[in-house]
Amino acid sequence: MQMLITGGMGFIGAALARHLLDAGHRVRIFDDASRGDPRRLADLAHRIDFVRGDIRNAEEVLNSSNGCNMIWHLAAVNGTQNFYEAPDRVIDVGIRGTVNVVQAACSNQVQRLVFVSSSEVYGDALQIPTPETHSLTIPDPTNPRFSYAGSKIAGELLCLHLGPARGLETVIVRPHNIYGPDMGMDHVIPQLIEKMITAAEGKEDQEVEISIEGTGSETRAFCYIDDCVRGLSLAGMEGDSSAIYHLGTENEIDINHLSQLIANALDLRVTAQPSDRRPGSPMRRCPATEKLRLLGFEARISLSEGLAKTVSWHKKQHR
Repeated sequence: MQMLITGGMGFIGAALARHLLDAGHRVRIFDDASRGDPRRLADLAHRIDFVRGDIRNAEEVLNSSNGCNMIWHLAAVNGTQNFYEAPDRVIDVGIRGTVNVVQAACSNQVQRLVFVSSSEVYGDALQIPTPETHSLTIPDPTNPRFSYAGSKIAGELLCLHLGPARGLETVIVRPHNIYGPDMGMDHVIPQLIEKMITAAEGKEDQEVEISIEGTGSETRAFCYIDDCVRGLSLAGMEGDSSAIYHLGTENEIDINHLSQLIANALDLRVTAQPSDRRPGSPMRRCPATEKLRLLGFEARISLSEGLAKTVSWHKKQHR
């Protein structure tokens, strides 16, 4: 089966490409390489059809999807810092890009489109674990953080209603706090790892002090990248059309505890100094995952094991 992955040079996109190739599919990647890195798939370049292009260019998206059976739409401007600093680009790529993808899929008679949304669509969820039926919210439209959530909500509506009306099957997947080696620095786990490694440089003892955003009592539920792409593939290939699936785990952990686990993986002792939590950052985040588990998904990589793999990758970058 011919697959197109938009944003396929990104952290999740590149891992998905590997997974789909291993499953015997043909893979084409559409990416402008502005944030995604071709290095992630350099060893598989001979097996991948790479198309460099801008998701906001309708003609380029149309041409890249020609002959494809499925599209996995991951192209987006992710990373909390980008939400605050470049909300215009976040919205432009997120909404105009998704319009182009849906229209191209319909024009080229693509069978199925998988839209990779985000846990950000819930804001500060009122129910934990959060079910897929929870309301989607933009608590403060003047806060640039919600540029990403807004673009994902709009993208879901486009995929759920514009596509099926034209014969396109669509599936929505909302990942929750995916992590792993080489994920970029815009996320809490690589930020904590790098802070600790930097703080420990040149010190003879194993005690370090770092700053964290918030009090440390904020919680997240983390899912390792290998589990992520297995779950994403399962939902995308076998999920019901027009269905929404959470992708993640229900293993909620607070940031203080997470910091200690990372310190343990680095053989350090850490003291975390709290700071202000940025407006719009949720206090808790943990998905209800029953729908994906009913398809047969179970996370295989524990947080300790995944952190060890991730820490090992970061340590190699400092050698």
